[in-house]
Amino acid sequence: MHHLTAPALHAWLADTSRPAPLLLDVREPWEFETCHLAGAVPMPMRSIPTRLAELDDETPVVCICHHGSRSMQVANFLEQQGFTEVTNLTGGMHAWALQVDPAVPTY
Repeated sequence: MHHLTAPALHAWLADTSRPAPLLLDVREPWEFETCHLAGAVPMPMRSIPTRLAELDDETPVVCICHHGSRSMQVANFLEQQGFTEVTNLTGGMHAWALQVDPAVPTY
C-alpha cells in the first residue's frame, strides 16, 4: 500500500498526464454528505466486501476517510483481494481541508 499526503493527491488530480485514480470514499453517508472530493465514489467501509465486484482491480485506487484509519484498513483489504495500485490518503478529508482546500468543512 502506498501513502499519499493531501497536497500530493491534489497534484496527482491536477496532472492530466497521469491516469486518474478512483477516489474511494469509505466514510458513512452522512460524512460524505458533509464534504467529499469531486468525483469520489461513496462506498462505506462496511459495504466493501459485498461491493468488491464494482471495483476494477487494474485502476489505481485512493482510499479516503475522515482521518486515514478506516481508509488504511480498506486499502489493506483491497491488497489482500489482489488490488495492486492501492493508496491511502494520509490524514483523510481532515488533512485535505487543512492542507489543500480550507473551504471544505471539518467535523
